[in-house]
Amino acid sequence: MANAQSPGPEGRGREPRKRRSPLQAILYWAMVLGVWALIFVVAFFAVFSVDLPDTSKLYDVKRQPSVSYLDRSGGLIAVRGSQYAPPVDLDRLPPYVPKAFIAIEDRWYYYHFGFNPWGIVRSQIYNVTHRGEGGPLRGGSTITQQLARNLFLTPKQNYRRKAQELILAVWLEAKFSKKQILELYLNRVYFGAGAYGIEAASQRYFGKPASELTLGEAALLAGMMKGPSRYSPVSATDRAARRATMVLDEMVRIKAITPQERDEAFTQKVRVNPVLANQRAQYFVDWVDDEVRSLVGEPTEDLVVETTLDLPLQASAEQSLQAGVAGAAGQGVGQGALVSIDGEGRVRAYVGGTNYLQTQFDRVAQAKRQAGSAFKPFVYLTAMESGRTPDTPVVDQPVTIGNWQPRNYTGKFLGPITIATAMQESINTVAAQLANEVGTANVASTARRLGITSRIQLDPSMALGAVEVSPLELTQAYAPFSNGGYFARAYAIERIRTSNGRVLYDRSVGAPDRRQVIGQPALSYMVRMMRQVIVAGTGTAARVPGFDLAGKTGTTSDYRDAWFVGYTGGFVTAVWVGKDDNTPMKRVTGGGPPARIWRDYMSQALPRLATQPIPGGDFMPEPPPPTDPIADAIDQANGVVREPEEPFYDGAAPPPQREPVLPPY
Repeated sequence: MANAQSPGPEGRGREPRKRRSPLQAILYWAMVLGVWALIFVVAFFAVFSVDLPDTSKLYDVKRQPSVSYLDRSGGLIAVRGSQYAPPVDLDRLPPYVPKAFIAIEDRWYYYHFGFNPWGIVRSQIYNVTHRGEGGPLRGGSTITQQLARNLFLTPKQNYRRKAQELILAVWLEAKFSKKQILELYLNRVYFGAGAYGIEAASQRYFGKPASELTLGEAALLAGMMKGPSRYSPVSATDRAARRATMVLDEMVRIKAITPQERDEAFTQKVRVNPVLANQRAQYFVDWVDDEVRSLVGEPTEDLVVETTLDLPLQASAEQSLQAGVAGAAGQGVGQGALVSIDGEGRVRAYVGGTNYLQTQFDRVAQAKRQAGSAFKPFVYLTAMESGRTPDTPVVDQPVTIGNWQPRNYTGKFLGPITIATAMQESINTVAAQLANEVGTANVASTARRLGITSRIQLDPSMALGAVEVSPLELTQAYAPFSNGGYFARAYAIERIRTSNGRVLYDRSVGAPDRRQVIGQPALSYMVRMMRQVIVAGTGTAARVPGFDLAGKTGTTSDYRDAWFVGYTGGFVTAVWVGKDDNTPMKRVTGGGPPARIWRDYMSQALPRLATQPIPGGDFMPEPPPPTDPIADAIDQANGVVREPEEPFYDGAAPPPQREPVLPPY
């Protein structure tokens, strides 16, 4: 029998490796992935836990100090600051209240450990597919993550903050029960309008404790979590209602309520507390609120701010502007602004738009619009200071200055006239000639001296108002025409004190002396000419019988802006109308809607004001009506007793001037 051949060295070796069964492969790779997952988790916590916030003060509530704003007679205008209420026990709430929040915010709330992996994946898919669009990142946050953010983190949207939010959410889930987390959430979440927590929100929006919330009211509040201002039942009624319907549908979907309960909720009318909608002077309070912080810093205790505002005048101003803009909507008027100051610069009425709830953009101080012919008084004042008078002859005729040819609104020329007539009829060619003669730099210097703070370009077109100004600065620049020629910077705060009486700021302390910016006879010349604008010129629609008034209309060449700025002795009011998108209106001029709004408001305001005739003439007004129904009603509501006002103007009246002889047209 043949011997078997011995295997050579190359034939010797290890046994071939056995293939793993499918079960063994699964177990093996599960262990590998588990190890790497553990490493990842440890690294994740190590990296993002380095600068986690202190969690020891979980139950501390830091109440933002409140700031109370008073009008010039002590009437309450508004209170700003956060509103907190005592925390509510979850067991004292109707069962559908927490269920509404769970349904719309986190329907897997009772089944996760602080975060929802599937929600995170969906949010990351959204972030990747919408990258570059400039919107905020989506985080797929659970209720626990939202609570962690509200308690410990900033609203900043980035991946590091989201990672820390997840870590804190896991910590909360490990430390507290689901009931405790939900209770903390409902007591700390922000509901807009300064209300923090379900109790404060219920009182703020519905005027009742949270324990009495109806199903529909609970759905409205839960719907606000996506965006308290965007889904506010006060300012966005329709959007809030649609969102509440979505909440109710989700509650049916997770079987928190029955379809019949949802249908019953639709039949119960929800009445939203109208307090915020009825608050006046909100644009003014926004403006003053910034000023308070610049004067005394961020409040650390409750403050009381005594302002210059006059609530009855404010009520009349808001009413007149809203009615006037609505009445001119057919002419393309979309927005407006109105501001009044007295001869010392005190802001007495301030309306930054027709509806604060729809838009908080302040058109009195923030909007810069072309002044149009309302800028011409600075041209004419410069000419008066250069030796001209209202009776100086000029010629209304075609004019060319460089490559620019100004045109009159009517398209016609009057020929030989006086400067007074040119002002009265707002003749563009004459204003352009005068500015060219005295120098646009000198005109700009005059405007700056009186109170214009915006940039003034020196092109020839500046004579016709190709200068962007705010209504507030234009009003303060007209104040010297009304008060005897003194500079009057607009201001709104008289005093700031703490709630226990400690004075932090008092304007009367160290106030600068009054500075004269218009001398004689230029001042009396200007008053004469601006009176005639209302008596027989472009501003006749602003006339209020029995009062000494003067002013100037303003219209831009493409009808984007229309103004009327007018005054009596020591009191100036400016009205602007236009569109926020700066598109043209339908041939709206300053002598139209702005002048009518001005007249409607001033006819209510003038009887309240102890005004004198405008310094510079011998006009004797008729006695004003003795009472003002709007003022009396507001005073009675606020419990305010008002003393008779002192006259605003305290300077010496200039010598009487002869009125110009007007041409027969």
